[in-house]
Amino acid sequence: MSVTTLTAGVMSREDLARLLAGPASEGQLTAPVRVAPEVVLFVPVRDPDAITLDYVNSTVPPKEYLFPRAEKILGWRGSGPQPELVLPPEPQPLVLFGVRPCDLRAITVLEPVFGGPYPDLYWRRRRELTTIVGLGCTEPGPYCFCVAWGISPVAAPEADLMLTPLEPPAAGGYLVAVQSAKGEELLRRSGVGLEAAGTEPGVLRERRAAELTARFRRLIDPTGVERAAERLFEHPYWRELARRCLGCGICTFLCPTCHCFNVIDRTAPDGSGGRYRCWDSCLFERFTLQASGHNPRPTRAERLRNRLLHKLSYHRTRYGLEGCTGCGRCVAACPVNIDIAEVVADLKGLMT
Repeated sequence: MSVTTLTAGVMSREDLARLLAGPASEGQLTAPVRVAPEVVLFVPVRDPDAITLDYVNSTVPPKEYLFPRAEKILGWRGSGPQPELVLPPEPQPLVLFGVRPCDLRAITVLEPVFGGPYPDLYWRRRRELTTIVGLGCTEPGPYCFCVAWGISPVAAPEADLMLTPLEPPAAGGYLVAVQSAKGEELLRRSGVGLEAAGTEPGVLRERRAAELTARFRRLIDPTGVERAAERLFEHPYWRELARRCLGCGICTFLCPTCHCFNVIDRTAPDGSGGRYRCWDSCLFERFTLQASGHNPRPTRAERLRNRLLHKLSYHRTRYGLEGCTGCGRCVAACPVNIDIAEVVADLKGLMT
C-alpha cells in the first residue's frame, strides 16, 4: 500500500513533547504508558513525560479507541409503552499517539468491516475525530512477524503523522512523515517545525526497515496458506489442535483485528436502561448458538478452525486483506502455546 507524504522532515525529542503538550492539556491525548513492569497500555495522558517510548508493543491493542470494549449505543428513561429515548454523548476529538505499524495495519483490516457499503456510524464518527500518530519500531519482539504480511516496521499509511526513530539512539530524534490534513493541523497547532533530513526521507525509512527486518527471529512464508486452508477444511488436524485449546478467548480479545460483538440490553428497576455493544469471541460456545437450539459450530475444533481461517483465508476472500497483522499478541498470551505462525507452517506441510 502506497503512502502519500505531504511533508517530511526531522523532529527532536523536545519537539515531540511540544507536539503532544497541547492535546494533553486539553484532555485529548491517549498514549502508551507502562502501568506494570511487563504491561504497556494505551491510556489517557495529561503529562507527556508519562508516555513510554521504549516498548516493543502494547499489551492490548489501541483498537478499543475506535471500537470500544463496551459502547452504549442507546438509552431510555421511564417505563411504559413510550419511554424517553436518550442518545449517548458524542465522542470527543482524540490524538492517539504511539501506534505501531502492525496496529496501524489493523485499522485498514477493520475499515471494510465497519466502513463498507453500510457504514457503522459509531466507528466512522470516532475515526473522523481521531488523529493518529504512528511510531515506528526500534526492535522486533520475540513473537513479532508483521513482515510476513508485507508490513513495514517503520512506516504505515494509516497514520496521520508517522514517526520513525532515528539511529543511533543518541540522536534522540524522529523522521516525520505528514500523511494527512489532520496530521498537518496537529503539527501547525503545536508550532513545531520540521528540520530537513540529511538524507532523502524515503531512503532513510527504507534503510531502517531493512535493518529491522533482518533482526526478526520469526520468519514465516504465508504463500499458499489460503489454498491449503480451503483444501484442509475437514482435516483431523483441527481436532488435534483443539485438544489443547481452552476456549478462553484471550487471543480474540488481544487481537487488533478481531471484531466480533454482541448487543445486550440492561434495564434498571425503575425502567431506565441502555443498549450496549460489547466485544465477543467466536471461540465461545454460545457465540453461534441460535434461538432454535441449533449451533453451526458445536465443537471447539470448529470454533478454533473458524478463528484461524478467518485470519488466514476468509478476510482475504471477502476484502482482499489478510486478517492477521503479525503482532504476535495471541501467541504470547495463549496459555497452551497455540501459535498461528506454526499453524501456517503445519497447513503448508500437510499439502506437500
